[in-house]
Amino acid sequence: MVKGKKEQSRSLALKVKKEVSDEDRSSSDSEDKECGDPNHLIGECSKPSKNNDQRAFIRGAWSDNGEDEMEKTKDETCLVAQVSDETCLGINLEPDEWIKDSGCSKHMTVEESLNVTFDETPPLPKTSLLEDDELVEEEAIEEMLKKFRLKDSKLMKTPMSTETNLARDEEGESIDNTKYRGMIGSLLHLTISRPDIMFSVFLCARFQEDPKTSHLEAVKRIFRYIKGNMHLGLWYPKGSSIETIVYADSDHAGDYVDRKITSGVCTFVGCCLTSWFSKNQTALAISTTEAEYVSAGKACQQALWMKQALIDYGVRLDDIPIMCDNKGAIDLSKNSVQHSRTKHIEIRHHFLCDNVQKGNIFIEKVTSKVNIANILTKLLKREPFNYLRLGLGMMEQID
Repeated sequence: MVKGKKEQSRSLALKVKKEVSDEDRSSSDSEDKECGDPNHLIGECSKPSKNNDQRAFIRGAWSDNGEDEMEKTKDETCLVAQVSDETCLGINLEPDEWIKDSGCSKHMTVEESLNVTFDETPPLPKTSLLEDDELVEEEAIEEMLKKFRLKDSKLMKTPMSTETNLARDEEGESIDNTKYRGMIGSLLHLTISRPDIMFSVFLCARFQEDPKTSHLEAVKRIFRYIKGNMHLGLWYPKGSSIETIVYADSDHAGDYVDRKITSGVCTFVGCCLTSWFSKNQTALAISTTEAEYVSAGKACQQALWMKQALIDYGVRLDDIPIMCDNKGAIDLSKNSVQHSRTKHIEIRHHFLCDNVQKGNIFIEKVTSKVNIANILTKLLKREPFNYLRLGLGMMEQID
C-alpha cells in the first residue's frame, strides 16, 4: 500500500466512504467487542453484514453492487475492514499473510486509506513517436541552456574549432569542477541521439578532475552549436534494407594528453545508424597503419555482434563489409604472416585477420572524405563536418 498526499487537480482520489447508519455502527461495535482485540485483522472476527453501499475496487474501477459481481470480486478484490475510525486493508492475501506491523498497512485513518490517485487527463495526440521524442529533446536542450545561462549565447556552426588543442593547461585558471561536471553530464546525455557532438564531448570529458578556463570555453562552444542545431535528429526511414556496413577510423597520436589512439566506429543497417562510439584506446600505436588496424579490429567486434543479433531475429547475413581508409591496415588484415613490423602488435588485435580468413567480414578501401567515422575521431571544418553529419543520417525536422 502506498501512502501519499491528495491530488487536487487532474486526478481522482478513491476514498473509503464512511456512511454507516446508527444500527450498523452498533452492530459493528458489538462484533468488535466479541473479538476482544481493537486492532483485529480481516478474518480474525466474524464477517460483518453486507452494506447496500458496499462496492469492490476491481481492475482500476469500482464495481456495481450486485450478485453478478460476486464471482468477479472473489479473486481480485481490495478488502477494507473498518474498526471505529480506523481501517485495515488487505489485497489478494490470506489473513495470515497480511502485514501485521503497526504503521505499515494495519492502521490508517479513513482519510488516509486508499488514497490512490489516477490521472484522468486524456493523453495528448501523437502524430509520430519520433516527432514526440524530438520535442522532448528540444525542451531538454532549452532547460540546459537556461540552467547554464547560455540561452542568449552566440550560435556556432561546428561543435569545436579545428585550431583547438585541449591539454591539461597546468598554467590555466581553475574553475568549479562541480559546474563543469554538470555540463559534461548534460552533454553526455545528448550524445545518445546526437553522434555529431560525440567526439567533442569526449575530448572535454577528460578534464573533469581539474578543469580550466580553456576547457570551460570549449564546453560552452558545444552548447552554442547545439543551440543553433536544435532541430537536428537521426532519420530512420521505413522499409530500409538490412544490409549492414561498418565504418572505422582512428586518429594516430591525436590525443595531446597521452598520445594514444582515438578510435571511431559507426554501424549502419541499411541507411539507419544503429551504433556508434568514439573511444580512447589503451594501446599506443607507433604508426598510422597500426592505429587503423586496431580501429578495424574494434569495428570487427561490432560487425560480429550485429551479425549474431540479426540471427536471433531470423536474419542471416554473409560477410559484413568494414570500410577503412588505410591501405596498410587492409593489407595487414589479409596477411597472416607475422613479420618484424607487426610482432609488437598485441595478439588480441589479430583476431581481425582471423575473421577475414573465416569469411565473417571483409575490409574495403574508402577515401577519407567519405569515411563517416572521421566525424568521431577528428575536428573538422564546416564543409566536411556537414557532409559527414549528413552521412550519419542526421537531418533537420521540418514542421
